[in-house]
Amino acid sequence: MAISHWPSAERPREKLIARGAKSLSDAELLAIFLRSGIAGCSAVDLARELLRDFGSLRGVLAADAARFCARKGLGPVVFVQLQAALEIAQRHFAESVSRGDCLTRPAQTMHYLRARLRDYDHEVFACLMLDNRNRVIALRELFRGTIDGASVYPREVVKQALADNAAAVILAHNHPSGIAEPSQADIRITERLQQALALVDIRVLDHVIVGDEITCLSERGLI
Repeated sequence: MAISHWPSAERPREKLIARGAKSLSDAELLAIFLRSGIAGCSAVDLARELLRDFGSLRGVLAADAARFCARKGLGPVVFVQLQAALEIAQRHFAESVSRGDCLTRPAQTMHYLRARLRDYDHEVFACLMLDNRNRVIALRELFRGTIDGASVYPREVVKQALADNAAAVILAHNHPSGIAEPSQADIRITERLQQALALVDIRVLDHVIVGDEITCLSERGLI
């Protein structure tokens, strides 16, 4: 049955207006972008198939254009719309940690780092630069590597932190495997960066590892 024939309260768009976006399932949210289904399959049914085939909403959003557009009922228009929505969400997070209130809402900072780093298929090492009142200066993606790791050079981190006039930093990197457990290499590079940055009076507040979940080394007593 076409969605237009559903009771008004069950249609995704009307449901969103009446009850808010959080009331919608992943399939219902995705169906709003699909707009229409295919023969014998409503937009919500098509969305459910996509979530099953790609594994999750994240899987749908992370799919490349060729794989996404190869699916019946999809195409470049829907792909572009979804990628634009994802970028809007990431920029929204970026604005939420703008200079002035980053560390007054640490959970929001963690969500921002997760949104920025989680979906890379290779490791990315970044530093969130902070001023002497722990306000955000910038997020710098400094090193990129393979799926197995990234080479991190303390000299370059110190150089960038000094250029940004940072008084403190939050280190962050992703694990493409999705497993956010710190490795011995993660612990060692954290210690090296703490030592190097301490020489120029810059504090390391935390090292955040981004996977399917988030791990903070400070919570493990490692900073």
